[in-house]
Amino acid sequence: MKHYFFILLALVVFSCQDDEPTVPIDPVAEVLDLPETPFDYANIPLSQFVNETVMGFDNTPNDNPITNNGATLGRVLFYDKNLSQNNTISCASCHKQENSFSDPDTKSLGFLGGMTRRNSMPLINVRFYQDNRMFWDHRAASIEDQVLMPIQDPVEMGIPIPELVEKLSDLEYYEDLFTNAFGDAEISPLRISRALSQFVRSINSFNTKYDEGLAQTGSILQDFPNFTDQENLGRFIFTGQFDPELMGNCASCHLPNSTPIFLDEANANHIIFSGNEPKNIGLDEDTNVEDNGVGESINVPSLNGFFKSPTIRNIELTGPYMHDGRFATLEEVIDHYSDGVKDHPNLSATMRRPSGEPVHLDFTQEQKDALIAFMKTLTDHDLVNEEKYSDPFINQ
Repeated sequence: MKHYFFILLALVVFSCQDDEPTVPIDPVAEVLDLPETPFDYANIPLSQFVNETVMGFDNTPNDNPITNNGATLGRVLFYDKNLSQNNTISCASCHKQENSFSDPDTKSLGFLGGMTRRNSMPLINVRFYQDNRMFWDHRAASIEDQVLMPIQDPVEMGIPIPELVEKLSDLEYYEDLFTNAFGDAEISPLRISRALSQFVRSINSFNTKYDEGLAQTGSILQDFPNFTDQENLGRFIFTGQFDPELMGNCASCHLPNSTPIFLDEANANHIIFSGNEPKNIGLDEDTNVEDNGVGESINVPSLNGFFKSPTIRNIELTGPYMHDGRFATLEEVIDHYSDGVKDHPNLSATMRRPSGEPVHLDFTQEQKDALIAFMKTLTDHDLVNEEKYSDPFINQ
């Protein structure tokens, strides 16, 4: 193993006003521990059902394919607290591996003690967000754009990119890492963005009880033999379109195409578990709220209340839920869809009945329990412990 030793300098952020946060930073000795041969990020095992349909969702740009050395650099950048103004916050501070790269807190803590505006989204399978829009409000056009925004955000990490480039240039361990990734030691905003994007795109999750069941049957139209009766019931409620009597309507937001035509397309569709478009799911009754999502971001009032539909893979690990973390448990999420959808003026069409009333699915307790049991089959327990995605900095 290669070991890079360095000391994080002690800094103290002082405030001239008593009511502003003060962040003391103690000196911490750390070791950067990387393998001699990089982990394999370029050839991450995918499900056997990741076919041409699924790869059509892949948002990897031609000029930034995942490479082992590039993603290794991205991993170091992702966990390096030097990417914040005062060396207290890294990307991983808000996107924790044990929580499927999300944050168990409703809002995340910034570098000066302030709180983020929204709950941190999980960073798994973002490579397969077909529209490539990132953040709850879709304000980033790509992962490459997204990864630099929190670094510069005045609440989150608070460091201008030119200052970051200069700062990283003074850290000895980055010389080899940038050279291995890009052919020379030059540090630039583009290279920082590309390396972080490669690492984030490499975080794929297709190793769950659900994936095992699909592999055993080869078809989502059949009961999975490794599922309990309750889990199979929940799966059919969720996917709904194959049994109108059990229509849960979940697929309309959390599958790329809620009306697949062919079996191979249907199987592929049920690999991604994230939607292509933002939705207004009736969390609030009107637009007089603190956060109007996509509509606010692009100044289109008709999209007020619309937010990204994230993947439900590993959803057991990613609470609290929704853009503001308002629901602490999956039970609360299901209750919302059962009888809590509000009549927002911009409510998505899939959330309205033909009469114009908001959809209330009126689940029985048995159906609620089945849905939650099914969603827990989408938990990838290996991913949250896999070394290649873990923190390479080891406290001494």
